[in-house]
Amino acid sequence: MTSLLLVSLVHAAPGAHGPDGEHLAAPGAAASPSGLARLPDGSVNVPKTAQRRMAIRTVLAPLSEAAVTIELPGRVIMDPNASGRVQAVHGGRIEPGPKGLPLAGQAVRRGEVLAYVRHHADPFALGAQQAQLAELRAQQQLAQQRAKRLEGLEGTVPHKEIEAARTEARSLAERERSIANSLQAREPLMAPVNGVIARADLAVGQVVESRELLFEVVDPGRMLVEATTADATLATRVAGASLLGVPNVTLRLVGASRSLRDGVLPLTFAMSAGQPGTALPVALGQPVTVVAQSTQRVQGVVLPAQAVVRNPANEPVVWIKSGAERFIPQPVQFQPLDATTVVVTRGLGADNRVVVQGAPLIAQIR
Repeated sequence: MTSLLLVSLVHAAPGAHGPDGEHLAAPGAAASPSGLARLPDGSVNVPKTAQRRMAIRTVLAPLSEAAVTIELPGRVIMDPNASGRVQAVHGGRIEPGPKGLPLAGQAVRRGEVLAYVRHHADPFALGAQQAQLAELRAQQQLAQQRAKRLEGLEGTVPHKEIEAARTEARSLAERERSIANSLQAREPLMAPVNGVIARADLAVGQVVESRELLFEVVDPGRMLVEATTADATLATRVAGASLLGVPNVTLRLVGASRSLRDGVLPLTFAMSAGQPGTALPVALGQPVTVVAQSTQRVQGVVLPAQAVVRNPANEPVVWIKSGAERFIPQPVQFQPLDATTVVVTRGLGADNRVVVQGAPLIAQIR
């Protein structure tokens, strides 16, 4: 009778503890067929076979020093020395270039004709030009006839009169040619730099106004980032910078404005890709977050950015391996260092073994 009572108590217990004091899941309730289980205290049980499938990697978390970082809002802008805009000096109607109208993303060379603008004068100005052209043609014919008559009387007529008649005829011919060309004039729109078309909003026959922006040409390997800050002394403390979430791109501070714009100071950074000559993985006008590294230092644990995940309460946590198959979530405070690393300033000790690969998969176990 006593043995039956003990068996009943064991099966009624909500949980049990292993030999090392670990809290184990209740049999048949918390355990899944694969052995993955979320325990009542919030920790997770992950068998060795599942750890290998999930490619989980852990490292000891030694304390070290890292640069203090500041996140700044910014956007991608064109480099004025490697980009350009194409505008029409006068209004008119669009005509295609030798290769047709270019499309956004198409590569172009400096001096390449992208399109033409056919100028059109108003009816009154056009009528005045045509009347002036007809008058010049009549005057030119009279001047040519007079020059021929004088050339036939050469020897009896002073030579200077013959030269004057010839000069007058040539002058009238040049004026006639100039006005005739102006009636059919068209303006070539040429690429100002080597690069790709970033903006093209034209169609054949479209009427455009003067100084209207028609094309934007940018060098995909040379662009800038304009960040903003309210701290006027930040530029003197910036030791380096990177883009949050954009790996293999480094930033270099090239200038800081001394004039407020909308209550903030613009900071200009030059971008460079990991491999010279490759296109930057950003687009013109794209909003970005600049992680500026200060000359000040902070103590903490440097980890890959993927080691920090969010718990159901949206708090940042890292997973600590406390046993062969047990992982515990640990709330932390951190600062981003660059696009791929962070520094944990609170919540970890030097003897903690932290999951640096596969943390998002562990956080999904329910």
